[in-house]
Amino acid sequence: MPRIHLCFVWHMHQPLYKDLATGQYRLPWTRMHALKDYYGMVKILEEFPDIHQTFNLVPSLVLQIAEYASGKAADPFLECATMPAQDLSEAQQEFALLYFFQANASRLIYRYPRYGELYDAWRKSGQNPQRARRVFSPRDIRDLQVLSQLAWFDEEFQDHDVEVQNLRAKERGYSLDDQAVMARKQIEIINRVLPVYKEFAGRGQIELSTSPFYHPILPLICDSNIAGVSHPYVPLPNRFAYPHDARWQLKSAREFIEREFGFAPAGLWPSEGSVSDETLAIAAEMGFEWAASDNAVLGQTLHKTAGPDLTYRSYLWKQQDRQIRMIFRDHFLSDLIGFVYSKMGAAEAAEHFLDRIRTNSQAEAGSGGDVLVPIILDGENAWEYYYLNGRPFLRELYSRISQSRDMAALTVSEALRADEPRVLDRIHPGSWINANFDVWIGAEEDNRAWEYLLRARQKYDEAAPGLSEDDRRLAHEELMIAEGSDWCWWYGPEHQSDNRREFDQLYREHLSGVYRALKLQPPEELARSILTAEDHNKHDPPASFIHPVIDGEVTSYFEWMGAGHFRVDTRSGAMHGERAVVRDLYYGVDKSNLYLRMDFDRTAAFTGMELRTEKKIISLLDNPDVELAKRKILEVRVPFSVVEASIDQVIKFHIALANDGIPLDVVPAEGWIEVLCGESAEHA
Repeated sequence: MPRIHLCFVWHMHQPLYKDLATGQYRLPWTRMHALKDYYGMVKILEEFPDIHQTFNLVPSLVLQIAEYASGKAADPFLECATMPAQDLSEAQQEFALLYFFQANASRLIYRYPRYGELYDAWRKSGQNPQRARRVFSPRDIRDLQVLSQLAWFDEEFQDHDVEVQNLRAKERGYSLDDQAVMARKQIEIINRVLPVYKEFAGRGQIELSTSPFYHPILPLICDSNIAGVSHPYVPLPNRFAYPHDARWQLKSAREFIEREFGFAPAGLWPSEGSVSDETLAIAAEMGFEWAASDNAVLGQTLHKTAGPDLTYRSYLWKQQDRQIRMIFRDHFLSDLIGFVYSKMGAAEAAEHFLDRIRTNSQAEAGSGGDVLVPIILDGENAWEYYYLNGRPFLRELYSRISQSRDMAALTVSEALRADEPRVLDRIHPGSWINANFDVWIGAEEDNRAWEYLLRARQKYDEAAPGLSEDDRRLAHEELMIAEGSDWCWWYGPEHQSDNRREFDQLYREHLSGVYRALKLQPPEELARSILTAEDHNKHDPPASFIHPVIDGEVTSYFEWMGAGHFRVDTRSGAMHGERAVVRDLYYGVDKSNLYLRMDFDRTAAFTGMELRTEKKIISLLDNPDVELAKRKILEVRVPFSVVEASIDQVIKFHIALANDGIPLDVVPAEGWIEVLCGESAEHA
């Protein structure tokens, strides 16, 4: 009986947040994800011995985890979380307020009532740390110190560790002793991360693959002009072409994983799935046996749409005397896990996922052969959007696969041994995002970053030969870090983050470190931000009653004047999922009704639309008491009676769109929009 071989590859990555000059970690995300994701993602497989998977560990991540585990990491965020609240300076209080609410509101913050209470107070302050500091007491700050860390603890410890359970049960009024327990448990959890990978790899249930050491976009490191092949006429900076650096990044990564885990990895996830003929040749030369990318790259390579018939199989890339096996991820299914299933119930999502795979595999399985289905995605960032960190979903998924007769979850190497490859004599240069490199090069900020990197690289070539070995090694390490993909991920128009300034500053610090190690003065340009645009204020509250005509048209300029206006950030977040469907949400009230208007960035096809409040979920498309019209825009009138709201009551709501049961968009993505009903709203 033909079987479907599921190849899950979980990519575990964080950039190097450590400032080599000061030794301090400039952002805490390696530690936070080490608490919440890296251990539990492997440990859960103990419940499902038949589930085999591949975990991709980036060396720069492993380095940081090891330093945290040893207790040597200098992390001002953890230091601020463990200091006595009453001893914090005003600057430290503002630091805590600014950073300790950087978590998913619905899944992490509101999971803890006291944390949610503090978050509401932070929002009421306008998220202004100077203003908030005047209303947050030392008791409030101490509760924030503990809960902002506890919220990131892995479900394994939330469920089974008595000390962690006691911290959760206390809920508020934490003490300095509680802070000490919280800090100690962090070190305990992080110390379990790398051993669990060694254990499960040793027993053969997981395979470890890796990426270039500091996660650079290898095709651009080899030759930045290749971006013009995948996207003709894209504006490019002066050419950066250092294939020797690409060799170093790959060779060092493979040797590092071998030292840390006792064996050299067979597999490679090139950073962001970025490939080219030159980089695959280098990877093969370095000893890698397989590599992976995205099926959009496969489609461009074959000049066809890469459906299941092309995606659900393996390939052998071969040029001259170099060859390497390849798989190409099912982009759509991987993104369902990364960005969509968090909005669905665990059983519903798992069933939809496996049904979709079976449907896609029918033609190939019907021909009598096994089917290889590559599912490759970020193994950390998605879970903070899921209920209970995604563990119910994963248990549902793994249980159904374990019990199925037609499916098996294999490591990539296991699946490749059972699959006959098709030969590729070339590869389209591109990444998992649109099969090009536009996220990292071409925009004004990106190109400036590449120009600065090129000048530092050239200066290294000039000055390094005359330096001591230690200085030369330090300058080279700073350069290799600066070649990482994460800096340009945040430059340009594609992505948003509360930490864009910190990423920009850290990138420039690494480049400055090159010059300092070379005994040179860093150029003045590195003292100025590369960022050219700051995020705009995206929410204006209502100013007065509104009385729109519900016809799906902008009847007059004045129709929605006075309405609240929420501008959806149409850039992607950290994971680069689908862009938002809704561009703008207008809302307001009169004495009896709530009014909603949505403007769309593109043609919006949806079969479900819900108004979700704290009290109930209201289906808007089939409710006879709701007036709705969709033409150029969508306009809705919802009587207060439907919302079960009374005069002078605040409604908290968001809007959810779905298409055939698959969630499309939620506005706002986090938190609620609040509007005051009735007479007082006219003067609010």
